[in-house]
Amino acid sequence: MKYRQLGESDLRVSVISLGSWLTYSGGVERAQAAACVYKALDVGVNFLDTANVYGRGASETFLGEVLKGVDRGSYVLATKAYFPMSDSDWGLSRAQILKQIDASLKRLRTDHVDLYQCHRYDDETPLDETMAALTDVVRQGKARYIGFSEWPRDKIEQAAELQSAKSGAPLFVSSQPQYSMLWRKPEQDIFPGCAALGISQIVWSPLAQGVLTGKYKPNAPAPNDSRVASPQMGSMMPRRWLETPVLEAVEQVRRVAQEAGVGLAQFALAWVLRRREVASAIIGATRPAQVVENAAAADLEIAPELFERAEDILAAVS
Repeated sequence: MKYRQLGESDLRVSVISLGSWLTYSGGVERAQAAACVYKALDVGVNFLDTANVYGRGASETFLGEVLKGVDRGSYVLATKAYFPMSDSDWGLSRAQILKQIDASLKRLRTDHVDLYQCHRYDDETPLDETMAALTDVVRQGKARYIGFSEWPRDKIEQAAELQSAKSGAPLFVSSQPQYSMLWRKPEQDIFPGCAALGISQIVWSPLAQGVLTGKYKPNAPAPNDSRVASPQMGSMMPRRWLETPVLEAVEQVRRVAQEAGVGLAQFALAWVLRRREVASAIIGATRPAQVVENAAAADLEIAPELFERAEDILAAVS
């Protein structure tokens, strides 16, 4: 496993991290999910990402249970807040941030998270109120660092201005956008904007929810054990990625990966990690074997021309 520094923090995170969005909030049987977490730790994955809204607390509760007894200093734990936890509990107001961090810590069975992230931007709360509340969370020792997910560049820059104007305010160290060979939008604006501010990227869905593993074939039904076939997880899959032209292009990229001597999933993860702005790529494994396979991408050296060929193949559908 390789590790990269997360922004201007003292955190070094594994370049492959384990997420829990759909998988560990009810999509995967508990014993199997626990086996994935333990296998991840075994192979050197030290970064675990969750959020309060995943299963309305179920994912955090699960991680709190399976990590009991594991040395707290051996892993980096991240969670998030913003999305509704009830009809009245949502957003990034001061009251909500202080309420939700305490609830998350209770479910996670820890006194702090290493990274506390704003899951989306809250247009209904003044930015300075959100930033002041996050500052208090850090000062109270409940979070070591702060980050955000899917914020627009102008709001990122406004937050940075507020932080620089207030002595002692914690700086954002991470951004969490969707990024893969099928979704390259962050390259245009978010990557350069964050790089100028010393903010690293922690990318989600680097395998396009499994499409970039090659498991979905053109003009064929989805495998029974796939995410698409799962009642709990399948509804979140962008249907466009399952259209025949996309899957045919992915099959061509799979043959390029074969030339590199690796599987398609490893090739896709290595492609994401080619960018130094990316500190870590979050995987969502349902079996320990997937964790092992994906973790191996950390050590791959792929010829740039093969990546370029893959990009050309996917240009019309990404």
